[in-house]
Amino acid sequence: MTGSSPLIESPVIDSTVEGPIIDSLAATQLRTTSSPQWLAAVVCDFDEFLQDHAANERKASTMAMSMVVHYPDKPELVDAMVDLALEELNHFRQVIRLMNSRGLMQAADAKDPYVNLILKHVRKGTEHYFLDRLLSAAVIEARGAERFALIAGAESLAANIRTFYKTLARSEANHHQLFIRLACDYFPATTVESRLNEWLDIEAESLAATAIAPRLH
Repeated sequence: MTGSSPLIESPVIDSTVEGPIIDSLAATQLRTTSSPQWLAAVVCDFDEFLQDHAANERKASTMAMSMVVHYPDKPELVDAMVDLALEELNHFRQVIRLMNSRGLMQAADAKDPYVNLILKHVRKGTEHYFLDRLLSAAVIEARGAERFALIAGAESLAANIRTFYKTLARSEANHHQLFIRLACDYFPATTVESRLNEWLDIEAESLAATAIAPRLH
């Protein structure tokens, strides 16, 4: 995997953050692009990909709700995570409907090696743990945005599927920015910038260590 992938254009960052830091965080880029072999695997076994995608949307909704439960003293975070949980659950419903139209059932739950590798780097300690939960989520959403955009550009897939994934790519990019904004709400922007750069390296290393398969990650 080589190259650098601009995540989204005109990202929205909390306007209270000082200008240079706004520019730095707005320019967030994944360290690597997904390989053509990954996209080929997805296209060749799109049904299996859909089963994994559905599981990821369900888990994303659950993760957002876990933040609600874990941080009841942070009303801005709670409000954002409730909205996110509902949005991810709606995505889950959309993927399930697409699966139903193809005669597919949900697959048994399976561990996500990529996510597990990333989460090994979440630090202990109340403040470190909170920041790392936000920024690990940010880089995972960034990868989702990049990969959904690649699926949206796969000409061998049906037009309605490509349109659906184009919409999802925008949503994932917005989620990426949401987690960065929340981090900047609770931590100094320079702290966020420094740790985010570390998380981008961690994400690239985790992706490189994950076998290519018709999965989201």
